[in-house]
Amino acid sequence: MNNSLIRASVNAAPGYVPGEQPRDAGVIKLNTNENPYPPSPAVREALAGLSASSLRLYPDPMCKALREAIARLHGCAPANVICGNGSDDLLTLCISAFVENDGAVGFLDPSYSLYPVMARLRGLRTVSVELGARFESRLPPEGVPCPLFFLTNPNAPTGYLCPKDEVRAFCRRQRGVVVIDEAYVDFASGDCMELALGLDNAICLRTLSKSHSLAGLRLGYAVGPEPLVNALFKVKESYNVDRITQALALAAISDPASMRAGVEKVKATRARFSRILSDMGFDVYPSESNFIWARPGARPAGEVYRELARRRIYVRHFEGPRTGDCIRITIGADGDMDALAAALRDMRA
Repeated sequence: MNNSLIRASVNAAPGYVPGEQPRDAGVIKLNTNENPYPPSPAVREALAGLSASSLRLYPDPMCKALREAIARLHGCAPANVICGNGSDDLLTLCISAFVENDGAVGFLDPSYSLYPVMARLRGLRTVSVELGARFESRLPPEGVPCPLFFLTNPNAPTGYLCPKDEVRAFCRRQRGVVVIDEAYVDFASGDCMELALGLDNAICLRTLSKSHSLAGLRLGYAVGPEPLVNALFKVKESYNVDRITQALALAAISDPASMRAGVEKVKATRARFSRILSDMGFDVYPSESNFIWARPGARPAGEVYRELARRRIYVRHFEGPRTGDCIRITIGADGDMDALAAALRDMRA
């Protein structure tokens, strides 16, 4: 193939590697942070009420009803909200809107592995801020020299929640835009939404994939100052959220009680399984997400990951100097977590 036909930055970029999606039945899938519980019954009702004939029509390009519901949820104006085809769509929009062609994108290290891939596809420089020895966030007191910084909070894949006061101070000393990626925040003890509504350079991203059990739907939204949101509207695709997604997302947003019930189940299992791992000799890091980040006690993390996969239990392992010693375990239903615990005990015998 003639690679000269492809943009140099695309040729050079490694590409994003998602978690494995096994097709065979009977596996225990704890590798992509999906919620083990079903979405709100209101989603099922909305899906049943959709008319197939309506699909001949374009969706609302502005997601007006959905943005109004999100605005009510967060006590802001619809002008402060934009919806996207999952949070990843909004990350792309942020790079397009806020970073010049010779600019840079900043992020924590380790963090969401898509950030550097997106930057390199654009041919942009990257600036990483290394986490502490216990994977805690250490935001530089002098700020980071870049027009856009992605701050995942709670962080992925580590689960650490950076305190809001520290995030506020960082945003105030940062000259560029700070995107606080709160994909897992419903499982956490706090959030930074007030910063997106009170500072002129902060944006909060949320997703329905995790806490709302709608990973297959692909709906994310951003909340922030109207000038920044307006910039995102300028660079978005014309119809970036389809009719079905808008209807089902509106139903989910309108039933927060169902979401909270599922979240509480996940949090209870997270606490229980963290204790189980600790008793087995794992080094378990504090998590405020729907997954656990842990270092196996006796066997290398990569070996544990491969042996579990052989037993048809999938967790996530990220190779690298900071991440290679740990595995990330999505919190599943109690039965799946018990099966994982039994496998780990058997592997120690």
